[in-house]
Amino acid sequence: MLKEILSISGKPGLYKLINNTSNAIIVESLLDGKRFAAYSNSKIIALEDISIYTEDEDMPLKEVLKRIFEKENGAQALSHKADTEKILAYFEEIVPEYDHNRVYVSDMRKIIQWYNLLADKKMLSFEEETPKAE
Repeated sequence: MLKEILSISGKPGLYKLINNTSNAIIVESLLDGKRFAAYSNSKIIALEDISIYTEDEDMPLKEVLKRIFEKENGAQALSHKADTEKILAYFEEIVPEYDHNRVYVSDMRKIIQWYNLLADKKMLSFEEETPKAE
C-alpha cells in the first residue's frame, strides 16, 4: 500500500509513483492530480520507509496509520491544523509509547495530514499482502 506513495521534501501533500525513467520518476499529486517529473536532487521517500521513534524500537508509519484507522473506523481524523494540545492528546492516545523527546508536533501534524489525505482518497488498506500462488 505505502510502497508507491511518496513524500517529496519541499512539496506539500503526497504523491503516487506513476513511472520510472532513467533520470527521474513520474509522480501524480494526490492533492490536485497533476503529474510531473521528480528528479534525484529532490529528497524523495516512500511512506513505507518512514517510522517514528518510540521508547522501545521504531514503529513503522503503516502501524501508526493502522491505529488511527482503527480508532476512527476508517473516517477522517481530527484536522492537522488543530491546537497543539489537541494534537498531542490525540497522538498520545494513538501511540502512547512514542518518544516524547524525538517526535515533534510538526511530525504528528504531518502524519495526521497524510492519514486524512489517504483516507479521503480511499487508499488505506491494511490487509497483509499474500504471495500469489503459482
